[in-house]
Amino acid sequence: MTTEELSPLRLDKWLWAARFFKTRSLAGKLISAGRLRVDGDIMSKPHRQARTGMVLTFPQANAVRVIRIKALAQYRRPAVEAVLLYDDLDPPKPASETKSDTIKAGMIRDPGSGRPTKKDRRAIDRLMR
Repeated sequence: MTTEELSPLRLDKWLWAARFFKTRSLAGKLISAGRLRVDGDIMSKPHRQARTGMVLTFPQANAVRVIRIKALAQYRRPAVEAVLLYDDLDPPKPASETKSDTIKAGMIRDPGSGRPTKKDRRAIDRLMR
């Protein structure tokens, strides 16, 4: 299942199996656009063979991911198993950049900021006449 001897594995298929992209076509589009680096070299062909020990650098969401391939998998497995396919070489993120902090910060607003209430909108309409 996770050995190189099974058959050659395409980079787009490995990125999909390791759960970095929701579909294989999204992984292929990223590679075709030249946004993936393999050991520092820009790749533009999704059919390039994945091998253990390769270091991949690519953008994902608002971050740049740097990973090393530890094992190969032909099929998409649960997330718990997918994490075992690679080593994450990204530096740890500061506590202020965690997702839960960002969500919580977006929910808190100062009183009076944001969209006007119906009462505020009517007052603005009266001023504009």
